[in-house]
Amino acid sequence: MDLGWVVNNFGSAPEDFGGGDARWVPTVLVVFGFGGEKRERCVLLGFTIPSDKIQDKGNGRLAIDHYHQWKEDVALIKKVGLDSYRFSIAWTRILPGGRLSAGVNREGINYYNNLINLLLAEDITPCATIFHWDVPQCLEDEYGGFLSPQIVEDFSDFAEVCFWEFGDRVKLWITLNEPWSFSVSGYALGIFAPGRGPTQDDPVTNVVRHRCNIQNPVICSEGNPGTEPYIVGHHLLLSHAAAVDIYRKNFQKLQGGKIGITNVTEWYEPLNNTTADKEAASRAVDFALGWFVAPVVTGDYPPVMRQSVGDRLPKFTPEQVTLVKGSYDFLGINYYTTHYATNAPKTPGAKPSYLTDQEAQTSTERNGTPIGEKAGSSWLYIYPEGIYKLLVHLKERYNNPIIYITENGVNELNDKPTVSEARFDDLRVKTHHDHLVQIKRALDYGVRVKAYYLWSMFDNFEWADGYTVRFGIMHVDFENNQLKSLEPGEDAGHRGPEALRRCGALET
Repeated sequence: MDLGWVVNNFGSAPEDFGGGDARWVPTVLVVFGFGGEKRERCVLLGFTIPSDKIQDKGNGRLAIDHYHQWKEDVALIKKVGLDSYRFSIAWTRILPGGRLSAGVNREGINYYNNLINLLLAEDITPCATIFHWDVPQCLEDEYGGFLSPQIVEDFSDFAEVCFWEFGDRVKLWITLNEPWSFSVSGYALGIFAPGRGPTQDDPVTNVVRHRCNIQNPVICSEGNPGTEPYIVGHHLLLSHAAAVDIYRKNFQKLQGGKIGITNVTEWYEPLNNTTADKEAASRAVDFALGWFVAPVVTGDYPPVMRQSVGDRLPKFTPEQVTLVKGSYDFLGINYYTTHYATNAPKTPGAKPSYLTDQEAQTSTERNGTPIGEKAGSSWLYIYPEGIYKLLVHLKERYNNPIIYITENGVNELNDKPTVSEARFDDLRVKTHHDHLVQIKRALDYGVRVKAYYLWSMFDNFEWADGYTVRFGIMHVDFENNQLKSLEPGEDAGHRGPEALRRCGALET
């Protein structure tokens, strides 16, 4: 199996953005892309094939076929004028048996070496994400994947192989992408792999879901949404910290790279101008962003989580606190939208769940008025001011860290019958322009933003939404050999460089 994500390729930023050190980053997602090398299944493959869990019954087996078209894709990146490329390394492509003792797949190593070498030859900087939710199926079957502390050692071995094989050329590392999404969607909602969540005996709560248009509650065959999300999140943090420790002790001084973690969150506004709703909005931020940022900055979870979750929230040992605290050179942030939050006290006697622990009900409307213009997904409403408020929150709450905005974007329904229609992209241009204006506000306030990553370079397979929505600044024809057209003209599928130039992101 291969995840083969290609996410986040960036070009030059204005000199006044992050001290001239920042990058502008279109992104693309590519999944699976089967080839001939020895490779085993991961939980994502088992979850999406068969595809009854996906809105349009599609799957990521081919996606944009980056596995076979990587040379052409790099050429497009170069032609657009971008100077870096972020991709995720598929765990089972490197370690088919999930762990180092089961052997290293040299063909998988060669695949990434070839990609990295071509990027460097084209003067494009590689940036690698180590984990993008693709737990090896064999480890899931053996001990439950991230439900078990055994995963920390196996993940650390995988990360160390990546540093050893690629770190002489890869200078930007991200350990985990969106651990919140993996923990909540996979273990509290059951809508992402491995599909664990509320059973018949658990309370099922309607919430606005991230990266998923399917909003009806899901009943799962297995799971415990009151404990499992927190256990998984804890082991994710320990795995991250262990990988950072290995990198810093054995590789960073010699290789000269940087390492961080990428988290996702909505911003939350109080639904009503009341103290209760303001506190609910604050809790919602802490239960999403703070859950994974507070430990790496302070050494523990947010106090509101300790208070609400109690003994169900794992504790760090003194040794683990030392390992986790400070385990980042930068914080990656994925931001797409803002929701309202209103106070929603727990029902006495109800079974505990992550979804009710935060005592906040989220929504996208106030008195029938949406919080912003609706995009292609039911969860995504355009609210640029949210990114400013989020960045200010990070500065003031978490010691003004260096921040890479590792994803920001907008999608549209996949309902345009021709490429000629799809190439008109004013909404996407305006959305990015308006977010960049808010980022400039944050920079003026002293927030240390060093990168802006745009999701995505190409249209792609979007998790539970399948191919029903398009995020790309470049159109992909999924019915015609994943054709990605760059040449200008009436039928061009190229929405990218002109869109970026119009919002000031690329020099002409």
